[in-house]
Parts: sequence; C-alpha cells; structure tokens
Amino acid sequence: MLLCLALCLGAVQVAMQQIRLSGAAATAARMIGRGDDAAAVLSRSGATSFDSVGKGGLRCVRLSADTSVAGIGALGVSLTARACAIDERTNVNLSQESGE
Repeated sequence: MLLCLALCLGAVQVAMQQIRLSGAAATAARMIGRGDDAAAVLSRSGATSFDSVGKGGLRCVRLSADTSVAGIGALGVSLTARACAIDERTNVNLSQESGE
C-alpha cells in the first residue's frame, strides 16, 4: 500500500516536472524567435540538454532533463519537451522584401 502511494506521488512529481520543462521550452522558443537571450530561462529549467533549430520561419527548441524524483530518476527516466515559435527576425525580412 505504501509503495503504491509512493509511486503515485512520484508520477505526479514527474508530470509537474514535464509541465515546467514544456513551459520553459515554449518561453525559450519565443525569446530566441525575437532575438533575445534565453540563457536565464534555460538555466532555471533544469534542462540537461538544449537544441535550437530554425526551419520555415519557425524557431524550434528541444529541452531534455533527467527526472529529479527520487526512485524514478534512478531508473534512468528522462523527459523531453519541444516547442516552436515564429522566428520574428526571419518574418520581418520576408515582409520587408514583399513590400508590406
């Protein structure tokens, strides 16, 4: 019974960590898309790896982190979040070329 409760609480903590990581990825994608430095967001996110790719007028960010939940983290579970935002620097150049 106690083991079941511990696993349920651990699962809730992992879900909350995933939500925070997803929010950090979205914020970082928006900041990079505007040309801002996203280092502060990335350092607070607890991400262990970061990747940013621009494609088709979008800036996509992928963050990965190991779980910080005791017991579940020992199993080697890692979380990944990906988010994309409009790359405003690219879109500004395109709109200026089209005469808008």
